[in-house]
Amino acid sequence: MKELMQNLLTQLGMGDNDYIYASAVIILIVLISLIIHWLFHKVVMGFLRKNANNSEQQWKHSLYKNKLFPRIALTLQGIIIFVQARLWLNADDNALPVIEVITHLWILLYGLLSVYSLLDTLEDISNNSPTGKRLPLRGIFQSIKLIGATVAIIFAIALLIGKSPVILFSGLGAMTAILLLVFKDPILGLVAGIQLSANKMLAVGDWLEMPKYGADGDVVDINLTTVKIRNWDNTITTVPTYALISDSFKNWRGMTESGGRRIKRAINIDTTSVHFLTDADINRLRKAQLLSSYIENKLTEIAAYNAEHKVDASSAANGRRLTNLGTLRAYLEAYLKASPHIHKEMTCMARQLHPGAEGIPLEIYAFTNTTAWAAYENIQADIFDHIFAVLPEFGLRVYQSPTGYDMQQLGSTLNNPRVTAESPTS
Repeated sequence: MKELMQNLLTQLGMGDNDYIYASAVIILIVLISLIIHWLFHKVVMGFLRKNANNSEQQWKHSLYKNKLFPRIALTLQGIIIFVQARLWLNADDNALPVIEVITHLWILLYGLLSVYSLLDTLEDISNNSPTGKRLPLRGIFQSIKLIGATVAIIFAIALLIGKSPVILFSGLGAMTAILLLVFKDPILGLVAGIQLSANKMLAVGDWLEMPKYGADGDVVDINLTTVKIRNWDNTITTVPTYALISDSFKNWRGMTESGGRRIKRAINIDTTSVHFLTDADINRLRKAQLLSSYIENKLTEIAAYNAEHKVDASSAANGRRLTNLGTLRAYLEAYLKASPHIHKEMTCMARQLHPGAEGIPLEIYAFTNTTAWAAYENIQADIFDHIFAVLPEFGLRVYQSPTGYDMQQLGSTLNNPRVTAESPTS
């Protein structure tokens, strides 16, 4: 190739001048490079762009969006310029080392950017797949980018100073302590990201609760050094990635995947309102459709027990009897199981907790068949609205501490006593 160019310049009467030869070669390299650039970026990229726009496959759109092919094309252009310089220029030509250094730096830069584009494409593809969403790959990819940039900078410095990169890499050993201090957060974040991924502890979209950092909301981003949580008030809390390994946090993903969200709330019953059911109470409660079968079965069971043990029914303390609180629990369980909003495959019960100074806690423990926040709150509110409204039917009262209004009414009564005068008997 060199002889061909030399002969051509000789025929033109310019073969004896080295500067003219070098200039002609550089002009030829530039022209060939421009033609290749046009072919790559107009013809090839135009075809790929059209193919990506007409395709419904997400990975093709990701490849084009992240500029993977243009950067690969620029990398190839640098290689082609380097090969041309070796083909056309003499080994002792002063322009050759300069072109080699420039092309090496060019190839290094766009090769690194091509790797970045590939990682961004893999991240986009993983974010669009159910499995990929569960893996915090962004932090791992950022670690790879950081390592790649460090290696590329070392090679670039070695090219510019004309030394072997092995010398620079060996010098890193003496700087280990400084590097560990400078890159402490990325290193801890990389380790944390691997642990989060391997143990499936956290993923984008999970509901995370971490009171220590004031975080309570959806995870919107997991990167090398931080995790971003969008709280329910739309504020953003940033938590160090390694804190998710060293500290405790609550992930509500299990609740979301189960399809049911727990209701665990109690009302306090006034203990003075608890009593045995009278015949009138039983006849009234029999009319409740959810209680009719329970009452009949329970009365039969109680009658059989009392007859077997020859119970003296003249005293309420003898034998077994229905209570209004126990009947209420049975009613609430039937009410919950009949509700179309309660998950039928999960625990469902009304239970009595330890009584205290504020009465007897009666707790509803059940799961809704939806995990949507607004729907869950509406279902829970409807259930307790009904409970408060139905309590008088069972002769029960809710315990409530005296309010200012109660004190005001009591004071009015004391200040205006009613005295009934009785006439003397004769």
